[in-house]
Amino acid sequence: MACVPYDVVNATEAAALAAGKPRSLLHVDRAEIDLPPETNPYSDAVYAKARENLLALQRNGSLGREAGPSLYVYEQQMGTHRQRGLVAVCHVADYDAELIKKHEKTRPDKEDDRTKLIDTISANTGPVFLTYRDEPAVTALVNAKVQEKPLHDFTAPDGIRHTVWRVAGGEEWVKAFGRVPVTYIADGHHRAASAARVARMRRDRNPGHTGAEDYNWFLCVLFPASELKILPYNRIVLDLNGLQPADLLAKVKSIFGNLEENAAPTPTAVGQVSMYLAGKWYGLRFPADPKADPVGRLDVSVLQDKLLAPVLGVENVRTSKRIDFVGGIRGTAELVKRVDTEGGVAFSLYPVTLNQLMDISDAGQIMPPKSTWFEPKLRSGLFIHTF
Repeated sequence: MACVPYDVVNATEAAALAAGKPRSLLHVDRAEIDLPPETNPYSDAVYAKARENLLALQRNGSLGREAGPSLYVYEQQMGTHRQRGLVAVCHVADYDAELIKKHEKTRPDKEDDRTKLIDTISANTGPVFLTYRDEPAVTALVNAKVQEKPLHDFTAPDGIRHTVWRVAGGEEWVKAFGRVPVTYIADGHHRAASAARVARMRRDRNPGHTGAEDYNWFLCVLFPASELKILPYNRIVLDLNGLQPADLLAKVKSIFGNLEENAAPTPTAVGQVSMYLAGKWYGLRFPADPKADPVGRLDVSVLQDKLLAPVLGVENVRTSKRIDFVGGIRGTAELVKRVDTEGGVAFSLYPVTLNQLMDISDAGQIMPPKSTWFEPKLRSGLFIHTF
């Protein structure tokens, strides 16, 4: 039943993962896989099929409804890395009031898609990934709970171990979490924005709206910041904008000063970028600008403003077809492979830190596109919130 999030696979990959698994939640989150290949993934037929599939999973016993209010502790382990989050529902009023802070713009087509899905099936099937500055009282409750026997414990095909403990009631936990002033969206901006839109739509359609209805809440997993792992989101520029490699190296030297040859493919600190060009790695170093705002201080912003835009001609990374993005989970070998076979130049970045992300959110600013890659991803299908 549990599956990868809807937005990390395309329709072909989703169909392959769900093949022979009629209970996989991909039949709800990507219902187009159960319709003819030529079906428009944004057509009414897809959302209707998602609703049909979700209801079938409830009727056949694949999904069971809790008898009373519940929270859950959700632990993920990837290699030696472990993170423990609290599964709950959060109120859209907190989202609208910026108590659930954002750092990313949403794409209208993706937001429209999830809004239509959530409204059609009256459920949140994929949790929003939230983080918060550590609260010792919550950590203590979590650490005590994980000593008990879990409700679920399995290792997914990708090697990530998922363990769940149920917390009946959870009033003490809610009280402890009340000491947390704000939370931050780490991943799931489209799911959060769509849930808020559905709540507003339902409110407008309900003359007796009170704010207590279940449609005002959306599914989240909340992790303490100290436990999270951010991977870099690396860049490949597909051509050299008419330059020869030697010309590009000369321009990079004039911008960044000394250029380290035969550098390590993976930077080891903020203010470092590794560049792969014509079969060799080069190290770029630049000091922090004390006058820059939280977004301007990011390595990805410095790289964009000083090199990608003025030299390589990539003005808008949101729309340019000349740049591609490679999640850090795929490693620097993927950058080498792509450049060696397709040409261009690649940039390996140091990961954005949680403090940088929270500082940007606190300032009400938006991070550059494709700046963070959180791993491991939350598994869908373990928890569903209906309304």
